[in-house]
Parts: sequence; C-alpha cells; structure tokens
Amino acid sequence: MRIILPPSETKAPGGAGAPLDPAALGFPELAGVRAEIAADLTALAADRDRAMAALGLGPRLAAEVDADRELATAPTMAALDRYTGVLYDALDAATLDPAERSRLLIGSALFGLLRADDPIPRYRLSAGAKLPRRADPAAAPPTMRARWAGALPAALATLPGPVLDLRSGGYVNLGRAPAAITARVVTAAGKVVSHHNKHHKGLLARALARADAERPLADRAAMVAAARAAGLDAAAAADGVIEVTAHPG
Repeated sequence: MRIILPPSETKAPGGAGAPLDPAALGFPELAGVRAEIAADLTALAADRDRAMAALGLGPRLAAEVDADRELATAPTMAALDRYTGVLYDALDAATLDPAERSRLLIGSALFGLLRADDPIPRYRLSAGAKLPRRADPAAAPPTMRARWAGALPAALATLPGPVLDLRSGGYVNLGRAPAAITARVVTAAGKVVSHHNKHHKGLLARALARADAERPLADRAAMVAAARAAGLDAAAAADGVIEVTAHPG
C-alpha cells in the first residue's frame, strides 16, 4: 500500500545533502513542472515584499522568503525528515525502518508528490498560493491546481494499491488519487475534530506503514484491523472512510 501524507508549513532547517535536483526525485515525470515552479518561486523571492504578499506571509515569516530565494543552492534532507509539526511528531519517522518509510509519500505544492527519502530543501509554498510566472510577471498568476493539472493526477494513477490519502482538501485538489481511501478523526460522539486530527492521522500512518511492511494490507478492512492492533480506536465507516475516534487524554 501507499500512504499519502500532507506536507507541513513548518520544516526542519539545514540539511547535509547536495542542492536540489528536481529530476532526481521520485516520480521523474513531474520533473518539468517541479523545475518550472521552483524557478518561478526563486524569482518571486528576489523581491521580498512582493513574495510575502503573494505567499500570504506576515512580517514574522520573512525568513521563509529567504528559504525560497535559496532553493537552488540550499542543502537538502529527506522529505520525511524535513517536514515537522503535529502529524510528523506522531509519525516519529526517525524510528521507522527503510521498508516502513517506503510506504509513505508526501503531497506538495512545489514538488507534487515525493517519496519519503527524496532530498529536498526548506521552502515555503502552499496549495492555495498563486505563483506568478517569471516569464510574464504582469499576467494573472495561475493557481497551483492549474500548474499541476494533468501531470500530478497521472502520477497518482500509477501508485500501487491500496492507497490511503491523508492530504487536506487543498492538496487533494492539486490531483486526486483514483479510488483512494481516506480517513477522518472524530470524537466519541461522532463529531469531526480538528485539534487532534493531525496527531491521530500521524499515528494511523505510522501504524499502517509498519503493518504493511510486515504483511501487505490488501484493503480497508485490513487497514482498520492493523490500526486497531496498534491501539487506535478505528472503524470502517459506512461512507467508505476509515474513522478514528480520539479519546480525551
């Protein structure tokens, strides 16, 4: 199986890898779009004020523009280690072995789709951004969905099943994975929750990556069973979603 994780706005600094090579990442069919977006983002970042406005960043996040300006020269690290935050804390990627990590993919506005160990630099670009084209900066900037139309859905269609898609709506809209299973986190009363959503999805991704590396999970029922075996209160909902109940404490 493959599990598609959302990216995170927060990212670990530094890295020891060589600078970014878009063609060396997984899913090389996306290299052209990646290179174009990266070049446009770098060009935009040359004007900090314009970049902050285009990317929707406040004064406290000015350093994020610096990271975008240095995309081509900055050191890289494995994508799964670059992303940080609540979901990635729960995933605890540093304790996963290579076989377990290989089940994990990350959706990205800049890179489209990444393997866990693809080397990437620190950057800032969200699915909702409208990035001007450097060749025609005065034209209306295209959406990220328009930039990825065709290329990303085609790459997602090649994934071996089953696929569990944990991306948020904005990233799903960049390209949909055919027949993907999704998940939601609810309270004991059945209400969808936000506070514990990312934490429990990180736990779910960890549980299923480890279980699939030991014995392939063939379908949603097997995923639910593996999640329950890992201590999660998981169930197969009537609408085809994996439902995880978050309990206080």
